[in-house]
Amino acid sequence: MKTEITRMLGMEYPIIQGGMAWVAEYHLAASVSEAGGLGIIGSGGAPASWVREQIREVKKRTAKPFGVNLMLMNPEADEIARVIAEEGVRVVTTGAGNPEKYMTLWKEAGVKVIPVVASVALAKRMERCGADAVVAEGTESGGHIGETTTMALVPQVVDAVEIPVIAAGGIGDGRGVAAAFMLGAKAVQMGTRFVVAKESIVHENYKQYVLKAKDIDTRVTGRTTGHPVRVIRNKQVKEYLKLEAEGATLEQLEKLTLGGLRRAVVDGDVDTGSIMAGQIAGLIREEKSCAEILRELVEQAENLMKGNLFDE
Repeated sequence: MKTEITRMLGMEYPIIQGGMAWVAEYHLAASVSEAGGLGIIGSGGAPASWVREQIREVKKRTAKPFGVNLMLMNPEADEIARVIAEEGVRVVTTGAGNPEKYMTLWKEAGVKVIPVVASVALAKRMERCGADAVVAEGTESGGHIGETTTMALVPQVVDAVEIPVIAAGGIGDGRGVAAAFMLGAKAVQMGTRFVVAKESIVHENYKQYVLKAKDIDTRVTGRTTGHPVRVIRNKQVKEYLKLEAEGATLEQLEKLTLGGLRRAVVDGDVDTGSIMAGQIAGLIREEKSCAEILRELVEQAENLMKGNLFDE
């Protein structure tokens, strides 16, 4: 499954692991890259020193390409951007802002820059500022989301830009991968599927919530604040949505969720923690290794794209 993205990034399969804060650390990133995909370290709100340590740990475990996701709202974004260049990271994905100020630094260091976008307008803006590709992420995704579905967003972004497009949101098996290619994408990015990989360090309580989720079990919080987040419903989510409906202030709502993702991922608090996951969680039923996940994704997608769509 060689595409413009696999050739650009030097990976075997056109499958990228999402840069999920607290989840996407060196164990997961190294395992995905070693298995032929592109592993991503999620910097989230972490300090630059942690990101540097993570990069070096991945390098100990694989010689294959990997990337870092930089949340541009991170207070240490400037320093993390320098770390990415200094450590020779091949790929950076970005979110929550415009990476233009780092383009010269990264380009001179040979870093490929791939912003995550939720609209055609932002995709075109990223192309103008020098992005090598974009991730078009639909509202089906877990965590911070836009409003447009993957099925609608991806082909519109593909038509609007010349750089390659990577599809994300609602992709959990080879059928989703094949569908993304039919929409014009050159690769896919997946988060929720890798949350429950055997190499994922996510607490077992979190994994079980994902594995047991039904198709209707995710909710979107924060629509009224302008910062919508998709999570699996639990005690905290019910309280949040109740307060939001009653007109609670942003400060009141943020107090409820502060540190929630860490509580869920690290401590296994699935009552008051934030269990971020995409709508595709209802499709995921088994904990498998990254190598098994990638092999299944590729085999199923290849069979479908060869025309094996119907029973004999």
